[in-house]
Amino acid sequence: MRRFTRPAGWIGAAVALLLVASCSFVQGPVTGPGSIALNTGFDVTQVGYQASEYYLSGLVSAYKPTAPLTSDGRWSVAVDPNNAATGFNTRMVIYRPSDPARFNGTVVVEWLNVSAGVDLGNDWVMAHTELVRSGAAWVGVSAQAVGVNAIKASRPDRYGNLTHPGDSFSYDIFTQAGRQIRTHPEQVLGGLTPQRVIATGESQSASRLVTYIDAVQPIAHVYDGFLVHSRSAGGSSLAQSPLPSIPVPSPVAIRNDLDVPVMVVEAEGDVIGSNLGARQPDTPKFREWEMAGTSHADAYTLIAGPSDIGDGAAATQMFGFMRTPPEAGCALPINAGPHHWILNAAIHGLDTWVRTGVAPASAPPLTVASTSPTVLVRDSQGNALGGVRSPHVDAPVATLNGSNSGSGFCGLFGSTTPLTPTQLAGLYPNHADFVAKWATSLSTNILNGFLLQADSAELLAAANNSTIPN
Repeated sequence: MRRFTRPAGWIGAAVALLLVASCSFVQGPVTGPGSIALNTGFDVTQVGYQASEYYLSGLVSAYKPTAPLTSDGRWSVAVDPNNAATGFNTRMVIYRPSDPARFNGTVVVEWLNVSAGVDLGNDWVMAHTELVRSGAAWVGVSAQAVGVNAIKASRPDRYGNLTHPGDSFSYDIFTQAGRQIRTHPEQVLGGLTPQRVIATGESQSASRLVTYIDAVQPIAHVYDGFLVHSRSAGGSSLAQSPLPSIPVPSPVAIRNDLDVPVMVVEAEGDVIGSNLGARQPDTPKFREWEMAGTSHADAYTLIAGPSDIGDGAAATQMFGFMRTPPEAGCALPINAGPHHWILNAAIHGLDTWVRTGVAPASAPPLTVASTSPTVLVRDSQGNALGGVRSPHVDAPVATLNGSNSGSGFCGLFGSTTPLTPTQLAGLYPNHADFVAKWATSLSTNILNGFLLQADSAELLAAANNSTIPN
């Protein structure tokens, strides 16, 4: 394992401190060579934001349990003295309002996803329209070795000095990122003053957040809230190779004694994937939403989201995908459901919860017909019943399913099957009737907090601009 070596320019007193405790330093903004290795799909200056990147380095530690890791998530851990004060050098990517007056005080810190072998800001892609219009700052953290090693290999001119000691240290790296945002905003945030620091992560990153919440947050107290997006039933190992593995139970709950809010958002596809073990009841500090008609990833993730600058075009594009769904080399065309808009509402709801103490609405779970495997109860059009609703399933023009099959990640992208002309004629005698039913569902779900008023115009325009039932 690589140990810390003294970087040029660090004073001796700081190094002495690092030898006895986890600690970090920020260098930057990085000015080159080249550009930031994280694809947003559009230049953030188009939406009044600016991008910057910082190296985050210092000493971090791994953890070990001080009691058995139980399925209730109420774990007790401590720094592993055999794996403490280990050197690292990673990076953080920051998107923030160019006009300081637009900053709303919220910093959303995303554990970058490495399932594809590179760093991806999945939650930025899926919810950036809400982050931008609300004026939040976003920070993407390269917390895992796969992401760091990938950018080192592809861009050695910019990232050749990065060093990651292994994912056992990823939890402390994520803590150090949050601490730097709090203690050095004059550098990391260009002088913006953070009032709330909220952690988020999707899919594999959500599993790591589960372990972080249960093990580290109670002793680190860095984050003011958590959005756990599309988690599995378990968490990630507390330690892994090259250290001896410390697996965690599966299923495992998010501990119910936290003093900060946690919101779990699950796609229909996550629930179908035998993920009922992740379900747990709402509490004063916990909410879980299961979204009908959604998949783990979808057409917004792949096509519409990366170029969505919040001008409303994405809603019309995604509506079109429900009628002519995109092919992606999978057994069925991929899902074109409401995931993006519900996630916007979840981000907004969590931020409000942290600000004011007022929790988002509780939602019923998706209705389950049987388990092993999980089978959902569906209506006559094939859309799931229960869960968080949307016009996409309440006034349907397609069957939106969380399942698919095929090579690669096809199983995560769900499916879309357009309703036939006969089905549409049976549901909607004319276009005005369809729009009225779509608008009623939209209004109801805005009132319930599952969709946002800020998204209503584009969603209603998508229905108005259609020719349904033709």
